[in-house]
Amino acid sequence: MGEAEADVTSGRARAAGLRSTRQRRAVLETLGRCREFISAQELHTRLAGTGSTVGLTTVYRTLRELDRAGLVDVVRDEGGERLYLRRPTGEHRHHLICRDCGRSRPVDAEAVEEWAARLAETTGFTELEHTLELSGVCDRCR
Repeated sequence: MGEAEADVTSGRARAAGLRSTRQRRAVLETLGRCREFISAQELHTRLAGTGSTVGLTTVYRTLRELDRAGLVDVVRDEGGERLYLRRPTGEHRHHLICRDCGRSRPVDAEAVEEWAARLAETTGFTELEHTLELSGVCDRCR
């Protein structure tokens, strides 16, 4: 993640009420260098590889806070483990994930977003959240 992207992400974190700490900055910077979804444990391993002393519990807590703040996209792998990817913009995105290699690709899911908005409107529910997980086998693994 470039310096400008790091500043934008840090600014979005502050706007969401998250304090800027050394640990949070380290997690954001390392997560920002990931091009594919990553588990909390793998993220912790990468942090340790850079000499960071951020603990695994702090990584989990930070990822949970970033998720609540809308700064990461979250999917589950086939074993149910949560995987994270820094969200480059404030908008919710959906991804298609390869079941073999884990490669991900954002997909246009405007129809899903419109359906969710209509559902909230017709039911009277507010703060509606949804999860849509799409998986398949990518062209490289086919």
